[in-house]
Order: sequence, then structure tokens, then C-alpha cells
Amino acid sequence: MRALGLDLGSVTCGVSISDGLGMIASRLTTLRFQEDDYEDAFQQVSAILHEHQIQTVVLGLPKHMNGDVGIRGEISIAFKERLETLGVKVILWDERLTTVAAERILISADVSRKKRKKLIDQMAAVQILQSYLDSQY
Repeated sequence: MRALGLDLGSVTCGVSISDGLGMIASRLTTLRFQEDDYEDAFQQVSAILHEHQIQTVVLGLPKHMNGDVGIRGEISIAFKERLETLGVKVILWDERLTTVAAERILISADVSRKKRKKLIDQMAAVQILQSYLDSQY
């Protein structure tokens, strides 16, 4: 079964998807919504879940470097609870440094700064999902 990775921000949500075997994460899209309009984000994610028949979602959980969960983390927890009403399994995954890792990958691939800005959320979602998938094997 395919899994979906999400990097939820305040105006964007990076989305990644696994292959059918659940081994490799690939970038899918970046959802855009008005600042803090998580209802719109939910509707867009819901459509993707239905389109790809997703049963498992790995949602990035932003934590402070000391491990505390702040307001962004609380928003992710609430988003998880909302997604679960759709009957999908939602796993919160520590996303600390995923954006940094994604940025490094894009820089090493010699992606221009302009293109990196467009891809960074998707690549962070790939990092979140791939780290989860790797932990399963």
C-alpha cells in the first residue's frame, strides 16, 4: 500500500508519496492555502488521499531542538486528528532538520535558488516519508 508524507506549514503543505511497495518516497506536489487555513489544506489532502487510495499518512511533527512541541506541533497534532476522521492511519514523525537536509540535497544537485524555493516543501515531505519507510525495514 502506498503512503503519503506531509510537511505542513502555515501556507503550504509539501506532499510526497511512496511507491507501491512502500520502499521509496517521491515528491508529489506542494499544496497552497491562505495563511493558517487548515480547513482548505485538509480538503486538498483529503482529495489526494482519495485519488491515490492512501491508507497511511506520515505527518511531520515540528519540534523545538530540545524536543518540546510548540504551537506548530500542536497544529500538526490537530491536523492528524482531523485526518484520522477519514479512516486513515496517521503517524506523527519528528521532522527536525528535514528542511535542512532537503536544502542540502537540492544544493548538491545544483538546483537554482529559485527552483529550490518551489521544491523545498516537497523535498522535506520526501525526507519525512523516506525516514519513516526506512524505519520499517
